[in-house]
Amino acid sequence: MFTHRGSSLWVALTAGTLMSFGVAASAQAETRWEKAHPRRDQVNDRVEHQNARIRQQVREGEISPQRAAALHHQDHQIRREELLMASRNGGHITRQEQRVLNAQENKISRRIGR
Repeated sequence: MFTHRGSSLWVALTAGTLMSFGVAASAQAETRWEKAHPRRDQVNDRVEHQNARIRQQVREGEISPQRAAALHHQDHQIRREELLMASRNGGHITRQEQRVLNAQENKISRRIGR
């Protein structure tokens, strides 16, 4: 049998575990926009991921804030280009446009490091 103290701990751990599953499930759930624009979503997710990598590299002292600013600027340019491409195609980008944007992101990714 659980003591009062032990059962409280068990309830707290169970509640915390269930909440973490709920957060993970909601983070994986696609929005209507993501379903309708999978290529744009993929490009934008990569830009967001690269921006997080840049911030991490700055925190770790791997790259300077000035270099980070330049890399963020390049990522921002990709995002602007993606928006321009989509505006010319009813809100969507083509596979070829996605390949072009991914190639640009690959160049930036190599500059960020690992």
